[in-house]
Amino acid sequence: MMRSTLVLIALLTALPVSAEIYSWKDKDGKVNFSDVPPPTGEVKTLREAPARPPLTEKSGEAEAQPKTLAEKELAFRQRRAAEAEAKAQAEKEQSEAADRARACEDTRNQLAALKSGQRIARFNSAGEREMLNDADRAKEIERMQKQIDEICK
Repeated sequence: MMRSTLVLIALLTALPVSAEIYSWKDKDGKVNFSDVPPPTGEVKTLREAPARPPLTEKSGEAEAQPKTLAEKELAFRQRRAAEAEAKAQAEKEQSEAADRARACEDTRNQLAALKSGQRIARFNSAGEREMLNDADRAKEIERMQKQIDEICK
């Protein structure tokens, strides 16, 4: 007897969990509770039914089955791989920007040295040291200015 009562109580409490519960007064003034609304009259909804699963775009129907553990794991790994790829791309872009800034600064320093008028020497193809004359200095200044225009955008 005790066992059947417990089973009955368990079933009765489990059933209305997913249903709406309505309350209304009948013509005699009695308050009634049910999971089915009356055909006419004023009705109060005491508990709303749980929300339905979202509609899929392709079929327009609700997804009936939840994702399996394998599908969830696959989706997690894909998200993780995409995040790692985005992070690597951002690091690469930062590295390239730092390299460009460093090259820009070096080129500007070389141009400043050329414009300062100090004596500058370089090695020729024979490995001998030669000093820049005014014509070579002007060509070198022009070349450095073009590099700055390209690198320091």
